[in-house]
Amino acid sequence: MKNRFFASCPRGLEALLAEDFSAIGARDIKIVPGGAACSGTLETAYRMNLESRIATRVLWRVASVDYFNEADIYKLAYDIDWAKAFSVDRSIRVYVTAIKSPLKSIEFITLKVKDAVCDRFRAETGRRPSVNTKNPEVRIHLFLTDREATLYLDTSGEPLYMRGHKVAKVGAPLKENLAAGILRLAGWKPGVPLLDPMCGSGTFLLEAAQISLNDAPGLIRAPGEFGFEQLKSFDATLWRKLQREAADARLQAGALPLFGSDSSADAVARTRQNLAHAGIDALVTLETSDLLARKAPNITNVTMGEGILVANPPYGERLGDEDELAAFYPKLGDALKQNFAGWRCWFLSADTRLPKLIRLQTSRKIPLYNGNLECRLYNINIVAGSARRNETKSNS
Repeated sequence: MKNRFFASCPRGLEALLAEDFSAIGARDIKIVPGGAACSGTLETAYRMNLESRIATRVLWRVASVDYFNEADIYKLAYDIDWAKAFSVDRSIRVYVTAIKSPLKSIEFITLKVKDAVCDRFRAETGRRPSVNTKNPEVRIHLFLTDREATLYLDTSGEPLYMRGHKVAKVGAPLKENLAAGILRLAGWKPGVPLLDPMCGSGTFLLEAAQISLNDAPGLIRAPGEFGFEQLKSFDATLWRKLQREAADARLQAGALPLFGSDSSADAVARTRQNLAHAGIDALVTLETSDLLARKAPNITNVTMGEGILVANPPYGERLGDEDELAAFYPKLGDALKQNFAGWRCWFLSADTRLPKLIRLQTSRKIPLYNGNLECRLYNINIVAGSARRNETKSNS
């Protein structure tokens, strides 16, 4: 348990990420803005990469030191015996993230770390690794605060939200780990009816279907695509064992109570294409329909109660017409009252006018970030029977 790991995630989902660490037996879990840290074994890193739907990437801490200038950063990187961590034949790239660092140039610090790594390799082996800025085999991360510098090796490679399913994309797509987090925050579980009435490229539906099948998100990656596979510490026997266990845990299912629609026939076609690429198109019901006009799905054969509606509606950053949005929200509220009685509705939006203009009671507002865009996840519960009760009162 001497290894320390840090996993990043969309801001607002840190507590869920900590739950993922806890579920696989990690210890000393600490939530920090933008992620969570823990202690664990190599299996901890492997399982987080394989199983977590919330993590963006999992970093393995190599060294940390208080610093004052660029020379301290160079010494930190040079003092590490990199040749014990990975072969000189692996290509590298250095990434630097800084928060309140007094150092002026991130580009210069990146160069200093790269030089230190290469200089240490040359001193140990007489050779230096090549640099590949597009598709490196080994990613080295430096994180700077106002006084502390920490170096990490990236165990993930490409970001973990890149599940490999969305071959047909739309503009400003929702990242998969944010969608998975929203489903958990909304209280959705397999078997509960789910509707995304603005499905775009189908991210919510893809995540829900794979969760329903207990399909580990990291299983789709080809051999060699995870960062930890490029390191000398890689335990291939352990990794194959974890992959087999995850594959054996997959469930079989027929049609699921998952429903998607969009007013754009092109968006529905893209969602269908992505579901087909993932091999789960037969499990989800799709249709072309405007949310303001569509009815709730027929879920009479489902025994887990009313459903959950989740959507990432247009807002100023995407649509650009505030007057159009101001007219849309009241219509949305009316449509929900008329067609979705008993449903729990969740909307991700950066438009703070939504709760007021939709004219429905918002029971929760959860701060989230969609990339760098600050948003809120709004919960609106449509009370079943309220319209009928109001009608009875008016007639008496």
